[in-house]
Amino acid sequence: MNLETKWLEDFVALANTRSFSASAKQRHVTQPAFSRRIRALEQAVGVTLVDRSTTPIGLSSEGQLFLITARNLVEQLNESLSHLRGVSIANEALDIVAAHSLALSFFPPWISRLQKGLGELPTRLVAMNVGEAIHVLREGNCDLMLAYYDPFATMQLDAEVFPSFSIGQVKMLPVSLPDEHGKPLFSIQNDSSIPYLAYTQGAFLGRSVRMLLKNDPLRLKLRTVYETAMAEGLKGMVLQGVGIAWIPDFCIREELKTGKLVRAGDEGWDIPLEIRLYRCSLVHKPGVERLWRQMMKLPRDFLQA
Repeated sequence: MNLETKWLEDFVALANTRSFSASAKQRHVTQPAFSRRIRALEQAVGVTLVDRSTTPIGLSSEGQLFLITARNLVEQLNESLSHLRGVSIANEALDIVAAHSLALSFFPPWISRLQKGLGELPTRLVAMNVGEAIHVLREGNCDLMLAYYDPFATMQLDAEVFPSFSIGQVKMLPVSLPDEHGKPLFSIQNDSSIPYLAYTQGAFLGRSVRMLLKNDPLRLKLRTVYETAMAEGLKGMVLQGVGIAWIPDFCIREELKTGKLVRAGDEGWDIPLEIRLYRCSLVHKPGVERLWRQMMKLPRDFLQA
């Protein structure tokens, strides 16, 4: 197999722009020449990498996997050239994507604790929903993904290609604003009709709540009065006394401690969640490799938040 570096760079550009014309302009060649180079790459690899039937163009399943390899090879070459030119990348930041609630409330104390064991870790964090984060990881557009683990999710990740560390066991709790006596303003056990603050249909945490309520009579008592994809958004509405919501415990520890929020139901209504840190084994960025090796040496209880 004879691959040219410029073909790999062309393919990475095409994956970013999803447009032959835009990519050709970016690569400073004519569109026909650019298209021929992508065809040559597909012939050399032996599979179709680009789905040309869609607008904007997409990648085939093989193309999505090959994109990770292509990005990795291009990055490794650039890193090697940088070293030869005397440019140090020792402190290159790690690009991490994370679910919104994890980015806001979980990541800061966790990464701070991890750095106490491993030393300084320059990072860039971007918050997005879990589905988007998985897509970004699959296409090699991030180094690490921080997400909730769901063994029943439809978007499963191959454990060999996308290894992970379990870094947290948390729970979602049903909570309410307290009344003047410190009791829940709205209670799962007592109220016949309960204003419910829900996650939107596509939100990962919403799926977990729906699984809990699927066959329970309680769902008939809940009347949805507000929806959002973000746990912090539901927390804000609960604090306004609008209704009850299931919120990850790490988001509301201080509010529960000070009595600003109280449980709306007993522990039988808690939803266990696991948090994992994922990487792609096809990407060999030095900083990621170093972090992964160091984490493997740490005691399991140290990794757990």
